[in-house]
Amino acid sequence: MEIKKIKSVGEYSQLRGAETLHPLINILDYQDLKFLEPASYNFGFFCIFLKETKCGDLKYGKETYDYQEKSMVFVAPGQILTVENYLPGIKPEGKVLIVHPDFLRGTALSSILTDYNFFSYSINEALHLSNKEIEMVLNMFKTIEDELKRNIDKHTKTLVISHLQLLLNYSTRFYERQFITREHVNKSVLEKFERLLNNYFSSSDPKNIGLPTVAYCAEKLHLSANYFGDLIKKETGISALEYIQGKIIDLAKEKIFDTSKSLSEIAYELGFKYPQHFTRLFKQQVGQTPVEYRSLN
Repeated sequence: MEIKKIKSVGEYSQLRGAETLHPLINILDYQDLKFLEPASYNFGFFCIFLKETKCGDLKYGKETYDYQEKSMVFVAPGQILTVENYLPGIKPEGKVLIVHPDFLRGTALSSILTDYNFFSYSINEALHLSNKEIEMVLNMFKTIEDELKRNIDKHTKTLVISHLQLLLNYSTRFYERQFITREHVNKSVLEKFERLLNNYFSSSDPKNIGLPTVAYCAEKLHLSANYFGDLIKKETGISALEYIQGKIIDLAKEKIFDTSKSLSEIAYELGFKYPQHFTRLFKQQVGQTPVEYRSLN
């Protein structure tokens, strides 16, 4: 499918049949919008979609997200979003906020935007909102929209940026709540992660592929790397990389007791390209080199 690029806020607004409130930022109401034709799109701006009604399928990369009621999706510039068939007879409800990066340049928000990991989550990792949360989000959308509908003056950008940052900060809080309320799902991911690592290290993959990366594990578990990393951090208190390294060290300790194998052989079996990298990690994690650990035990 051809990827259509939409570079500007005005171009997107025009495609949806909406008024452009500001050339670099706009809020659109789904009730008044034309449908986007089914295609893959590359937006040149940030998008925050707030959907209140199941209306159709979106695809983000290889993942499909079938909209449930009351959810938010965050898309960063350059990401590919695929619009598929809408469900017949259903008019979507909700809002979409679009912000061009140029609107943020030179502001404090621009420098910390990468801290909001959910802009690189997959569509199927959407933020599902409670009734109270969606009321709060709609109020924040309305505040920004009202400000954009005023006569633009020297205060407009500062005020809009502050409200936008407030919206993103609340979204962070809501995602943290979601990690807690979906604990049963998270534990299932953690169990699958543990099983994935066990299967990986009991196969020939370490020798053939090398050490498993966070990105590799996330892909195997059908999650985006950032969402996977955040989930593991919330569930275990350590990063996904630290979890992988812990597994490697546990396996290394067992293998070190097999004195028929050299430490270099053990390093290659675990997926290290160079034995000295294994020694460095082991010393960092255990406080002793593999040679010292073998001698003492």
